Amino acid sequence: MAEVIRMPRLSDTMEEGNIISWLKKVGDKVDVGDILAEVETDKATMDLESFNEGVLLYIGKESGTVPVDEVIAIIGEKGEDVDALLKEAAVSAPVTTNGVAKSEEVETVAAAPATAPQNVPQPVPASSSSDQRIKASPLAKKMAADLSIPLASLKGSGEGGRIIKNDVLEAKSIGGASTVPVTAPVSSSYDDVQYGNIELSQMRKTIAKRLSESKFTAPHFYLTVEVDMANSMKMRKAANDKNGFKISFNDIIVKACAIALKKHPKVNASWHDTFITIHEEVNIGVAVAIEDGLIVPVLKNADWKPMSVISTEVKDLAGRAKNRKLSMDEMQGNTFTISNLGMFGIDEFTAIINPPSSCILAVSSIVQKPVVKNGELAVGNIMKLTLSCDHRVVDGASGATFLNTVKAHLENPLQMLI
Repeated sequence: MAEVIRMPRLSDTMEEGNIISWLKKVGDKVDVGDILAEVETDKATMDLESFNEGVLLYIGKESGTVPVDEVIAIIGEKGEDVDALLKEAAVSAPVTTNGVAKSEEVETVAAAPATAPQNVPQPVPASSSSDQRIKASPLAKKMAADLSIPLASLKGSGEGGRIIKNDVLEAKSIGGASTVPVTAPVSSSYDDVQYGNIELSQMRKTIAKRLSESKFTAPHFYLTVEVDMANSMKMRKAANDKNGFKISFNDIIVKACAIALKKHPKVNASWHDTFITIHEEVNIGVAVAIEDGLIVPVLKNADWKPMSVISTEVKDLAGRAKNRKLSMDEMQGNTFTISNLGMFGIDEFTAIINPPSSCILAVSSIVQKPVVKNGELAVGNIMKLTLSCDHRVVDGASGATFLNTVKAHLENPLQMLI
């Protein structure tokens, strides 16, 4: 019996998926576990895996965006009536409100594979086993195809090993290509800059929508403190000199925030129109910049973890975030968020709250500046922290006491080891 495959919902914010390419074509034999297509969601690029076997009878759209729950493929036995199946599928299509099926709760939509309906393929992070799935910019892919250069033969010099234009040109210069002329495409990517319009990725669309909703729905207010990082710098140097692993300033800040959130649970909260949730778990989202925008992997139960574990897990999450290899669970459930631009030399900034968190901490660079210590002028290593708060959840006094606790831990980091 034929099975209708619909575009699955992979997160509570996903309303459509972008089909990048099909790895099977109509008429191909499909086995359970085969990869049908590569789909870009609002958070990652995934391989669409089949839970059915048979023949691929129908493809709804070769490429481009498809709304959640729309039919994208039919798998069955050769010769089955596809038109009848499509009519039946249209009649039985899930009724949705704002993109969410009425029979489903938001939390169950992005459930684990074990609970997924059998006729809905569960995407997994995209691999790089074929040219279609090798990390390469659109321009690099087009140039490589025009020059008959296999992408698999190229070594990427872009972020995360991504193949960019210069890698293709280098291969051509050493004789690894034909002399077919290159025609530049109209579209462009961020590492191969072409002036003109850039088509929005699913991630960029979602960032624009969610942050606009956050900024104009949640009443933001901001609190800023200056932190003397001298003692944190000493502790970090001593720890890194003694141990085989390296602790970053960001790791120290994550730990300070985790401890402070347990002391000030009203900050570790979320707004839900008719109620506020005070979270028992401390799950800290750490913003990571990638090519298409921003991903926020979530460090679960951060208050229970020593800095060494925080350091290891954050490095792992950030590395896989840049390669778009995170699972959905690793990008959900944040109760607080940290955005650190200190490595870019930013003295001070404010960040937009990342729902469902009610606060986000903006971390700036450590700057040497004159300070007064014990009544005398001295050189201090000062870092500014700015807390953005949702005033529906967090009042000024609550945000201020939390921020001062974070400051106290950073200025006296031995408190965090007790």
